[in-house]
Amino acid sequence: MLSFIQFILYILLFIGGMSIMRTGLMNLSGNRMRDWLLMFTSNPFKGLLFGIFITILLQSSSAVMILTVGLISANLLSFPQSIGIILGTNIGTTATIEFLAYGTNEMIVPLLLCGSLCLIIPNKSSRNIGLFFYGLGAIFFALFGFERLAAPLATSDIITPLLNNMNNNVIISAAIGCVLTAIIQSSTAMTGIAMGFINANILSLPAAISIMLGSNIGTCLDAYIASIGGGREAKLSVYAHIWLNILGVALFLPFIHEFSSIMERLSSIPQNQLAHASVVFNVIVSLIFLPFSKQFAYLIERIHKR
Repeated sequence: MLSFIQFILYILLFIGGMSIMRTGLMNLSGNRMRDWLLMFTSNPFKGLLFGIFITILLQSSSAVMILTVGLISANLLSFPQSIGIILGTNIGTTATIEFLAYGTNEMIVPLLLCGSLCLIIPNKSSRNIGLFFYGLGAIFFALFGFERLAAPLATSDIITPLLNNMNNNVIISAAIGCVLTAIIQSSTAMTGIAMGFINANILSLPAAISIMLGSNIGTCLDAYIASIGGGREAKLSVYAHIWLNILGVALFLPFIHEFSSIMERLSSIPQNQLAHASVVFNVIVSLIFLPFSKQFAYLIERIHKR
């Protein structure tokens, strides 16, 4: 029971760290993000590049999608213009996962110390940088906690059968990744949890990758909620985001074991293999859809006529 409570606390710490880090970055950029979004969406390719950039800046694809939906609701951005941004956000969010995969537990204390020093300096920019370091330190601490708790949780009478099913059935893994991401509202946190379990040799690589794939669908919930009452075009943008991820997962899931084998050749470290899988999946799916962005937008409009 204590392990479950600690696990929940580490999830909250991870999400809180993401929020603090994002706050610092958003304060540094001010209101310029909105102007940038409006400026760099003249064609899908520009939208994709800028979607990548702004998602890395905000450390959250959900935050960018919510911002995009808000601009569409205010009639400042059209649904077709949002397609490139959607494709870019999926790629941009993988940068955080890659960075976390190469982090170490030794970084926790230096990050927290740097954050403290920056917060002491009586300067707004320095304080925002301090928030960024504090948030990042909290995230690494939570990742350390996930890995430490993986083994005790795996011996639980409730968790053991679930983990066995996940290792034996990638569809179950993807479904769990989708549902849990919708609940905790962070695909990065869900992937971080999978990293902890794969490093402890509790989850297989195919199961962990399936969780990551499912988390790409689960993370769409935030934007869907934000689109309620926002008009037809705002809803179409969210539907495009949902369909993009569903079709991408459907494309990769049947070949998950072959995909895992390729990732194992790229790195000998399990968490790096998972991070690389996230990058490769999102880049391939976005590049497949990019040349057909107009046709994809038309298809979404046809499917969701009302």
